[in-house]
Amino acid sequence: MATTIMHSAQAKSIGGRDGRIESTDNVLNLELTMPRSLGGRAREGATNPEQLFAAGYAACFGNAVIHIARQAKVNVGDISVDAQVELFMNEENLPTLGVALHANLPGVDQAQAEEIVEKAHHTCPYSRATRGNIDVKLTVTTDAAVAA
Repeated sequence: MATTIMHSAQAKSIGGRDGRIESTDNVLNLELTMPRSLGGRAREGATNPEQLFAAGYAACFGNAVIHIARQAKVNVGDISVDAQVELFMNEENLPTLGVALHANLPGVDQAQAEEIVEKAHHTCPYSRATRGNIDVKLTVTTDAAVAA
């Protein structure tokens, strides 16, 4: 199977969940902290891997929605995607991720919005990478007031 690399990113973690992360181009340089819910001290101004994953998934999924809408020549308006990432213990007592994605497409009706989001879920690289590994729940609204 031939593949073409479209983009490559690299980052380093120093000190695990209570350390820092740095990208090789030094654009990303953040302190990490263990959340209180995991027994950490949750330092002010520091993030955690789940927040970073939520941000990345929301951005990638939002772009997939825009791409699918453009292919269908549909103006979805100013879309937004909220991602909630949860870390929990599964039935085998192993830490596992779960994701809830909420997409708001104010420019279309509900049925069309659901169709676009479902197609986006099949094309988004994050969705494809996690499919079969973690539960991803999708919800869709079309009114910006409902999503707020």
